[in-house]
Amino acid sequence: MEFVGPCRFGGWREDGTPIAVPHPAPWVQVCAVSKDQTRNTMRLFPGMFSAECIAEYGVDLGKEIIYSRAGGVIEAVTSSPRALEGGRSTFVVMNETHHWISSNGGHEMAMTIAGNVGKSRGGGARTMEITNAPLPGEESVAEQTCHAWSKFAEGKSRDSGLYYDSVESPPVDLADPDQLRAGILAARGDADWLDVEWIVSTVYSGHMPRSRSQRMFLNQLVTAEDQLISPEDWDNCAVDDRLEDGDAVTLGFDGGKSDDATCLIAMRVRDRLIVPLGVWERPDGPAGDGWEVDRQAVDGAVRNAMERYDVQAFHADVALWESYVDAWSEDYRDRLVIKASPQSAVGRDMRGGLQELTLANERLVAAVEDGHVRHPGETLPLGRTLRRHVLNTRRRPNRYGLSFGKPNRESAHKVDAYAATLLADLARHRLIESGRTRPSERSGAVFFF
Repeated sequence: MEFVGPCRFGGWREDGTPIAVPHPAPWVQVCAVSKDQTRNTMRLFPGMFSAECIAEYGVDLGKEIIYSRAGGVIEAVTSSPRALEGGRSTFVVMNETHHWISSNGGHEMAMTIAGNVGKSRGGGARTMEITNAPLPGEESVAEQTCHAWSKFAEGKSRDSGLYYDSVESPPVDLADPDQLRAGILAARGDADWLDVEWIVSTVYSGHMPRSRSQRMFLNQLVTAEDQLISPEDWDNCAVDDRLEDGDAVTLGFDGGKSDDATCLIAMRVRDRLIVPLGVWERPDGPAGDGWEVDRQAVDGAVRNAMERYDVQAFHADVALWESYVDAWSEDYRDRLVIKASPQSAVGRDMRGGLQELTLANERLVAAVEDGHVRHPGETLPLGRTLRRHVLNTRRRPNRYGLSFGKPNRESAHKVDAYAATLLADLARHRLIESGRTRPSERSGAVFFF
């Protein structure tokens, strides 16, 4: 369509319908990090062009470059960012971007393509990524795109014009052949040339890990075996419920300054309902340059929570927030049933007490897997953000058991909301074990903020 078809807006008809016109100088690039990947797409074209189309537009079907009589071009391009620099392509197919990673030049190639498209003659140039579900934590271009879309969907970044379309299977039991077939049919969409029985036999052959079968054949965004909590287990805990003023809760807080996120999580004492009260993250793009968290806004959110709810325990990581944690401890120590540590009513330094935190992590993971925690899912604005942080979290074994961490030290994928959830759950556990839970009395007051 970009090559010879009416693909651009050309004005309005008298009846108010739009007019589509061909691009005057279409330059289509099929890009990948290897020649084999570009061939996967280029080999489709001979069968896609009808004899009538070839005759009408003078299409010359080359193996790596295709021309039209009017000067249009389709070409295959592999990873050479310097060679690509300065091109004025009008449409770029970015092929198999789940394979575009830093080590094979995929990141540089994606940035070069973005620059070229932004400088295209007449503007309006477009890119399209064709990809399987990416491996979370690998930092591929496909994962970065998915991350950018998630941030926009959460209202945490500006609309960049990204259209995200994913046809994927709902959760299915891979051990059940009938469920697996249904999942494959859902994921393949209208690609009815795919052989369902062959795919089933491939999944059961044992030649690839379960997670790869899910990504490749069901298009499910699942990670490798080091993910701490699976999407299915987390989503199964979603309920249609909210906190009410006066509810007895515990609070967990994990703070950052500029790079790491800052998160405040409440957990209802009676039923372990997890509710994010605030998540502050550095915006993507230029808006994030020089960004630092608004500490007064965070302090206000903490104090608002203390007024709205019956906060019986509050565990806050002290790193980077020592003075605020000291102030919260001083102001609210008489209201808290238990202290976070021997030194502070609120401060709980996550850099120490590894054994306690490891046991707390194992306890929380088991509770999620068994459906013993609850959360509002995506019915709250911050529910999607909490889910993203939870699913970013990786398994990190230590000498005491199973702890947690980021995908890697430099990863842009945050886990701070999970850390705050862990602290809130630890505070609740210690409160329950103390036997000193305070009966909650609702005041009937309503707070606006």
